[in-house]
Amino acid sequence: MERLDKAAPNALQPPELRNESSLSSTLKTLLFFTALMITVPIGLYFTTKSYVFEGALGMSNRDSYFYAAIVAVVAVHVVLALFVYVAWNEGSRQWREGKQD
Repeated sequence: MERLDKAAPNALQPPELRNESSLSSTLKTLLFFTALMITVPIGLYFTTKSYVFEGALGMSNRDSYFYAAIVAVVAVHVVLALFVYVAWNEGSRQWREGKQD
């Protein structure tokens, strides 16, 4: 009887509703980072190639391809690291909430 009095407010919801909100949140996070994974490296590649390496630094076309590709690869790794960080925090938060039930 004491356990019901101390239960968290979301513990009164059926487990199916908590799982759906968790799944929805996870899907939104995944779609957001998928969009970032596509747009950020491609955008940085063409932006740095045209404006930074060829425009501001005056590099040749061949050199600018090389350095812009390096920037794009670094951008992919940054987005991936951010995704892992967010997923880790979201998973640990859900684990803590589930443990309190």
